[in-house]
Amino acid sequence: MRAEARRVLLRTMGWPVAIACAFFYLGFHAISGERGLVAWFKEGRRLEQLKEQLADAAAKREAYEKKIRLLSAGSLDLDMLDEQARSVLGFAGPDEVVIILREP
Repeated sequence: MRAEARRVLLRTMGWPVAIACAFFYLGFHAISGERGLVAWFKEGRRLEQLKEQLADAAAKREAYEKKIRLLSAGSLDLDMLDEQARSVLGFAGPDEVVIILREP
């Protein structure tokens, strides 16, 4: 009788336990899997960081483009040319004081 009681217990409890295990397995991977909720939040944070980097790069590019426009042949800004020549060549007049500020 003991063996038959086990069979009845397995028949009555087997499917619910198997379904519960399947739900647990799928739920676990839906939360912490490669494409789960945790990964989704991490990718969201990474996307925000990359957007900030893109904005910084765009600002730097705009500054370089402005500097290039000032030094172009069509609209040469003599003050910018003088500044670049002094910076690159290290020239200064005898009565001038040159202060070079380094950007961090």
